[in-house]
Amino acid sequence: RTMPAPSAVSAKLIFPTKEIVEEYYLPIIYTACRTCYSEQLPDQIWDKAVSRGVADEKQQSLVRKVMESGHGSTIEHVNFTFAISGVTRTLSHQLVRHRAGTAFDQQSQRYVSFKQRDNYTIPDSITKGDLPDDLAGQFQRAVDSNMDLYGQLLQAEVPAEDARFIFPNAMQTNLIMTVNLRQLIHMSGLRLCTMAQWEIRQLFKQIRHEILRGSPIFGSFPAPTSRPAGMREEM
Repeated sequence: RTMPAPSAVSAKLIFPTKEIVEEYYLPIIYTACRTCYSEQLPDQIWDKAVSRGVADEKQQSLVRKVMESGHGSTIEHVNFTFAISGVTRTLSHQLVRHRAGTAFDQQSQRYVSFKQRDNYTIPDSITKGDLPDDLAGQFQRAVDSNMDLYGQLLQAEVPAEDARFIFPNAMQTNLIMTVNLRQLIHMSGLRLCTMAQWEIRQLFKQIRHEILRGSPIFGSFPAPTSRPAGMREEM
């Protein structure tokens, strides 16, 4: 059996569209910010913002100042939904630890019977590493053997929810993730850090790129944060 394809991590922003972001997301956050410091009614602030009675530059300036002051609740009012595919269970175990301000739905190994037998990922440190004793080959054969056994268990009418016990963390999975902007910035700060695991860094680089494509303003916020030496996220 041939080596599976290289890591196929993919994150696509499926909502909102670029047009929705440009027309509504800045006014929503501006309205939240301005409401805190104005005698005007929120709907009056909104009407001026969304009609561009207040210029985008002025809205952006207030939003940046409020964010820099640490008033993060104002950016919890906008959400982004991503279609995530080709990531491993190693990654998803890390990703779903983020709970506040997030929603996940993941491909089930209980209700999905996997007919494909090469939907797993082998790290570059194994496939491209100078390893002794054909360790890369041994790794692949071990995973392939597990996948073949999984198929045999299904043929023997073992329920998929039980046959899946043989799966390694290398198995790929798909998710839908919705997250508000404040939480996305927090998650990106942790997961873009060079101390984070390589696969989840790949994912969040794509997520940041997707946000940048829809909005250079909001896409500039997700960035790695520095942490004290020796401190790391759970793997």
